[in-house]
Amino acid sequence: MAPKTAGSTPPDSPAQSQPSIQAVRKVTAQDVSASLKAGFSDFLARPVMSGFFGLFYAVFGILFVWCLVWLGKIWMIIPAAVGFPLVAPFAAAGLYEMSRRLQKGQSFGWSEILTVMANQRKREMGWMAFVTLFIFWVWIYQIRLWLAIILKDASFSNFDGFLNTIFFTPQGWTFLVIGTCAGAFLSTVLFSVTVVAMPMLLDRETDFVTAMLTSIRVVTESPLVMLSWAAIISVTMLLSLVPAFLGLILTLPILGHTTWHLYQKALPPAGE
Repeated sequence: MAPKTAGSTPPDSPAQSQPSIQAVRKVTAQDVSASLKAGFSDFLARPVMSGFFGLFYAVFGILFVWCLVWLGKIWMIIPAAVGFPLVAPFAAAGLYEMSRRLQKGQSFGWSEILTVMANQRKREMGWMAFVTLFIFWVWIYQIRLWLAIILKDASFSNFDGFLNTIFFTPQGWTFLVIGTCAGAFLSTVLFSVTVVAMPMLLDRETDFVTAMLTSIRVVTESPLVMLSWAAIISVTMLLSLVPAFLGLILTLPILGHTTWHLYQKALPPAGE
């Protein structure tokens, strides 16, 4: 039987987790490269289980877009698809646990991983989910605001009309520039507060505020490397959306596993 860890057993009481200053390390390009190799290795070690999390995320994305079409919210399809990767860190919790167990040489099956994910609702991960979904909501709301201000006279009766307005009119170009800048800002904020926080909350007994502050410190200590990693994630995820979200079956697991290994390079082991 595998030993109990912070990832597999929730604390008896939230009050036991006290905020503390976490030490961080500088992250190098070599660390990112090594983490990518380790993440790909984890994927190959359990491709079916890893791919399941990517498939679940892809199917959810497809259903989300279908619902928007059914509801007649044509204008929301592109911003929702672009903003959809914002919630990927929370969706990768199972992948972090898989990498943690693979690294320790522990055996595991579906029940162990799904149980750990279910237990996160009793811990601080739920608050991080709230932060993630709140920023996603802000993204959708500000897109709706700019649509109303810039494209107030446009008609979006169908998807082709929406694309024509966005890509072939001056107002559409203005909307794209403003939306891209706003999206880049929100993505940077969310990346900064989650890149280390998500795996840290699964791995250690700490509160979500400490986890977010630690994550921000990791980014500010190695801004060029970490923001380059953020750009890699963004481009990879967006390209994965092109084939009807199906590219996420491969890319989400690899990026999730990689994030776990990068987290371990960014923070010294607990207790040091």
